[in-house]
Amino acid sequence: MYYLLSIPGLAAALVAAGFLYQWLGSRYDRLRYAKEGRWIDIGDGCRLYLLEKGTGEATVLFESGIAATNLNWFHIQQQVAGFATTASYDRGGLGWSCPCRTARTPGNIAAELHQMLEGAGIKPPYILVGHSFGGLVMRRFALLYPDEVTSVVLVDPMRCEEWPPLDPTKQAFLDRGSQLTGWAIPIARFGLARLAVTSLLCRSGRIAERLAGAAGNGGKHVLGRIKGEVGKMPQEIWPIVAAHWSRPGYYVGMRNHVMAVPDTVREMLASEPIRGIPVLLLTPGKSSPLSEECLQRIGDNVQQVIAPASAHWIHLDEPQLVIDSIQEMVAAAVPEQIAAMG
Repeated sequence: MYYLLSIPGLAAALVAAGFLYQWLGSRYDRLRYAKEGRWIDIGDGCRLYLLEKGTGEATVLFESGIAATNLNWFHIQQQVAGFATTASYDRGGLGWSCPCRTARTPGNIAAELHQMLEGAGIKPPYILVGHSFGGLVMRRFALLYPDEVTSVVLVDPMRCEEWPPLDPTKQAFLDRGSQLTGWAIPIARFGLARLAVTSLLCRSGRIAERLAGAAGNGGKHVLGRIKGEVGKMPQEIWPIVAAHWSRPGYYVGMRNHVMAVPDTVREMLASEPIRGIPVLLLTPGKSSPLSEECLQRIGDNVQQVIAPASAHWIHLDEPQLVIDSIQEMVAAAVPEQIAAMG
């Protein structure tokens, strides 16, 4: 009888220990890893995390993919800061920023980015750089605030024709993603996500491999994908990636982004092309080039460049190509344009 009564007590103790482990770890992560940036209030109690580097007359703004943070641009931002002012940030619901207050569609996010720039005192002109979903955000930003933008660099932007409602066959994929992130939220609250990602990115990885094995082939596949992509990032930021992936709020934010994909596609379908602003579009060599019709829907002055050795993450596969593309746009931001905007 004593043994049976002790089982609930032991379970409660383990749950409490998990919560405490997660709470203490989150506080430590924020104190240790977020000190280089600052938080900008954009109203309604929402603050976005901003990281600035470099100096120059024009500012290069970085926007990450659908579930990514400013860390995706770590190496690129360091290099670009050598010849320009740069700013990367975490969207609402991701990274060190507060939970999102609006649907995660490009128009809402672009408006919040603009509020952040105003609050931070970062004045135009802006050179916009966006990867994947972030490319859609930067397209919307250029349409909403064209007088503040000198040029746009799109790094394999998300192709709306591949997602619902244009391609309803992908709805099951989105539903599955939403379900999985929903399951991850309580797992993170108990500290198990922290245990797994810390093992994978900061320790031997044995615990992560055992947990992935327990989840079957799907778990092993996800683990392999994570190792492949994070492995391309500088090792010094792996602990910060682990810190983000340990937080329950990360999975809430990811789910909100995934659930908004159909509305994102509808919004972009209704968007006008960017006019009068040069757009440089980088397409992976492992994907089909965008057709002329697709390019015209993006803008009236779009140059497509193929990244021959890249898959979707061009800025990780061929970082120098991205850096050179940004430098080309910075050099093209002639003093007359800057003076007119300043």
